[in-house]
Amino acid sequence: QVQLVESGGGLVQAGGSLRLSCAASGRTFSMYAMGWFRQAPGKEREFVATISWNGGSTYYADSVKGRFTISRDNAKNTVYLEMNTLKPEDTAVYYCTADPDGILTEGESGPYWGQGTQVTVSS
Repeated sequence: QVQLVESGGGLVQAGGSLRLSCAASGRTFSMYAMGWFRQAPGKEREFVATISWNGGSTYYADSVKGRFTISRDNAKNTVYLEMNTLKPEDTAVYYCTADPDGILTEGESGPYWGQGTQVTVSS
């Protein structure tokens, strides 16, 4: 089992940047694939990005390609989501997910979820 805690959300103006972090417990973090999803008010949770256990494979939603970057530091048990050129439509609660199989392809999520962090982009 792994516990996930997201941080780094906040209020930012359109065009600005934020970096989200997801800290994971457990000694096997380096074996987990990790991902980010988001959920806007009144909408379903949607895929944002995933990264494989060693960082060798990443996938992004079309809506964030070229603006968001997912990365991980296995020594710190942390996965990051660097978000640039933010838009009001990026406003959502952002969730971290983990999968012990090591690979998450586009749209896939794992069995473990964090509590989420709110990102609000003002126009």
